[in-house]
Amino acid sequence: MGTASYHPVSSSSPPLLRIIIFFLSLSTVLSQGMKNNQQQNINFREKEKQILDRILGTQYYDRRIRPAGANGTEGPAVVDVNLMFRSFPTISDNKMEYSTTITFREEWLDERLRFDDFRGKLKYLTLTDPDKVWMPDLFFSNEREGHFHNIIVPNVYVRIFPNGNVLYSIRISLTLSCPMNLKLYPLDRQMCSLLMISYGWTTEDLVFQWRKGDPVQVASNMHLPRFMLERYEADYCHSVTNTGAYSCLKVNLMFKREFSYYLIQIYIPCCMLVIVSWVSFWLDANAVPARVSLGVTTLLTMATQTTGINNSLPPVSYTKAIDVWTGVCLTFVFGALLEFALVNYASRSDAHREKLKKQRRQWEMERERERQAAFEAAAQAQAQVSDNRLDDGITTFAYMKSLPRLRGECPMAMDKRYEFHLAAGSGHHHSSCWRSWISKFPSRSKRIDVMSRIIFPVVFALFNFAYWGTYLFFENEDD
Repeated sequence: MGTASYHPVSSSSPPLLRIIIFFLSLSTVLSQGMKNNQQQNINFREKEKQILDRILGTQYYDRRIRPAGANGTEGPAVVDVNLMFRSFPTISDNKMEYSTTITFREEWLDERLRFDDFRGKLKYLTLTDPDKVWMPDLFFSNEREGHFHNIIVPNVYVRIFPNGNVLYSIRISLTLSCPMNLKLYPLDRQMCSLLMISYGWTTEDLVFQWRKGDPVQVASNMHLPRFMLERYEADYCHSVTNTGAYSCLKVNLMFKREFSYYLIQIYIPCCMLVIVSWVSFWLDANAVPARVSLGVTTLLTMATQTTGINNSLPPVSYTKAIDVWTGVCLTFVFGALLEFALVNYASRSDAHREKLKKQRRQWEMERERERQAAFEAAAQAQAQVSDNRLDDGITTFAYMKSLPRLRGECPMAMDKRYEFHLAAGSGHHHSSCWRSWISKFPSRSKRIDVMSRIIFPVVFALFNFAYWGTYLFFENEDD
């Protein structure tokens, strides 16, 4: 019995060891899974609050102090700027200003705002109150009016990245001044600018620069009412005052005026009014009410349109292209009215001449009858004394010869002189084709109307060639 002893523990030790190892492995896996679940169940929103409370605490962060320069140096803080034009609601020629809505962004590095991103779980922190952090003191120097957008909530945010980068974005509407040169209006291009300058920090403390790669963007679906945004460019400028030099950025916007609107609203109606005023040249000279009404109506309409155009533009000291056009058109309409006054005067003068000619013809007929009566009386007297008184016959003949001269000059001589004058005038008129053609119209009033039908359209066509050739050339030169 002593040599054949029984050992229950040693005989069952391998299965027990395997069970112990199994439970140890299981507990290790369960503990690791619990740790992973705990990490996954971290409330990152709570962590964001804790990080913001820590980095923005008054004991650690003072928004009154600007960030350090590049690489933590004492140089100026560098702010990258970019913006996006979303719309241009109005471009006013009268006030020389334009309105725009932009999304404005600034980005800078503030190492005091660094934080742990939990292995990339926190990409950035977002603030809706920009007053919590230091902000660049940028302002728009050519601004006249401006406002923020607060519907439904204020359209502004600040993003803080783990490395300390700060992104500030806001949507604002601005009305900015834009000095315009309107000499070529409405065939002009206008260069408007958006100027951004530091208000208090000089270049020793703050420098603005354009963000690399597309610093200025324009919405693809943007449409302007009467202009076309031909091009835009980001540029730098300098602002030096008696308090120092300040960093400055500038955006140049080139607007080209859409000419089709003015062609339909101004140029074509003016041409039509001028052509309508020429209708009076085809009306009878005696149709005084019709011609006066037509001339006065077109003149007043043209003057009203000119006044409306000038009211939409600022009073400037130079002559604009539209002033030349409306002025010449108004002159043509006024000239058509004056032409009728000349025609009316010539018509009345022709009527007066015809009346005088009629009176002269009646007077000549009376003189002819008196001459015939005198000849008949002399012939009868000569027949009575011709038989025996030769001397008395000679006396009678002398008396007969002198009778017409007692009443005036010989009618036949006057007739011959008048016929010679007409023959000379006819030869003078037939000296050229133009005079030959114009002589077909007997009255001076008719000749004036016929000449006006040709002269007015020809001169207006020549003016159009000169006008469009000149101002289109200047437009290309301006481009």
